Amino acid sequence: MATVISYGAAEVVTGSCHLMELDNGKRILIDCGMFQGREEHRNYGPFDFDATEVDYLLVTHAHLDHVGRIPKLVKEGFDGTLVATEATLALAEVVLLDSAKLMKEDYLTRYKKAQRRGTEHTVPQPLYEVKDVQTALALPKIIPEYNKPFELCEGVRVTYRNAGHILGSAYIEIDYEENGQKRKIVFSGDIGNDNDMVIPNLVPCKNADYLYVESTYGDRNHKGALESEKEFRSVITKTLENWGNVIIPSFAIERTQEILCILKEMHDNGTLPRCKVFLDSPMATRATAVYKEYAEKLLSQECQKMKWRDGTVFEFEGLEYTLSVEDSKAINEVDSRAIIIAGSGMCTGGRILHHFKNRLWNRKNAVLFVGYQAVGTLGRRIVDGAKWIKIYHEDIRIKASIYTINGFSAHADQNGIIKWVGNIDDLKRIFLIHGEEEKQEVLREVMGKKLHEKAHIVKPEEVIYLT
Repeated sequence: MATVISYGAAEVVTGSCHLMELDNGKRILIDCGMFQGREEHRNYGPFDFDATEVDYLLVTHAHLDHVGRIPKLVKEGFDGTLVATEATLALAEVVLLDSAKLMKEDYLTRYKKAQRRGTEHTVPQPLYEVKDVQTALALPKIIPEYNKPFELCEGVRVTYRNAGHILGSAYIEIDYEENGQKRKIVFSGDIGNDNDMVIPNLVPCKNADYLYVESTYGDRNHKGALESEKEFRSVITKTLENWGNVIIPSFAIERTQEILCILKEMHDNGTLPRCKVFLDSPMATRATAVYKEYAEKLLSQECQKMKWRDGTVFEFEGLEYTLSVEDSKAINEVDSRAIIIAGSGMCTGGRILHHFKNRLWNRKNAVLFVGYQAVGTLGRRIVDGAKWIKIYHEDIRIKASIYTINGFSAHADQNGIIKWVGNIDDLKRIFLIHGEEEKQEVLREVMGKKLHEKAHIVKPEEVIYLT
């Protein structure tokens, strides 16, 4: 009997890692992501399974919480086949190289501090280095195209379908046979919000026996895309006209590209007040270059029209990419009327912290959160109403206006999840993953009422028998 064990993203959002073992002995790992926020400590220490016995690694998309531990998996002995879309592989390279760089920088900083106390032996080594990323990306590969089934191994067919989440993202259908009966299990990865801004909308799933579905926003519904865009434009305009600055902690992949599209449209139609726009994130700049590469093949119809009209999807007058540290520091010289888009999205590190230190205390400024803030992150503390925060050992008073616009989320909300799941025929069992437990409880109750389906909240390392 086939089994699935979730070694991550069970009763938490991050750390996606689900191991499926088939009757024929083949072991398929779906994602191998990094834990974030208060679960970050779980990245250290060996995996709770034997990496050398995994035959295939199927990747849904390139966000860090879905790919961040792949080099670690390889270090522990995985030498099987890596399966991911072409765009996912391109973005994963950007994400993993950036991750290796940040971990090394963090390690050196901690090591130097610990040296002064004589406790340097307690500082954990980085999970991996650049060479480990390169080794992981050199694994044997299968590069699927959307909606084209392929044979993974004897008796197992896999289909990748557009999840509408980020560039190259997919939900994965695995068809297999057990005791003469055909079975289908679907792993949602992260499914999109159907705002059709940069990425085309989520593709419906027609049927499945078993479904592992994300539940990040299972307890709530986002504002509509148009309403969110309106609010975004209003905050931008009001702050700039008041001679303030807008600081946007943004995820390098998808959210940044959506923001650039909106700002470009505002610029082109004359509604963006005179200002400077800084994309202060080398990773986001590299990710945007990948998006440009796939503009005509994978981006939304609106983006393709923009490319045909202007020759570019994201560029406009006043936009500056600040790659070097010196260019980033120079932003401090701009006193007012600046839009600063910087990483990291949850404010756990990166250049956003410097901008917070320099601008959070000014009531003319605004901070615009446009993405999920995990429990335990600085971003979550600010969103939850913190009045003071500590940055680089300095207490900073928060006087800037704080806005949260979740309508930009690349994740489906409760209605989106219910709609997508409700259209899947032949479902025998539903398993909730990628969500905080209290949110999953809400979604499970709603599924029972609206879909008359009883969903199961997967516990960490729980063995699920696909009966």
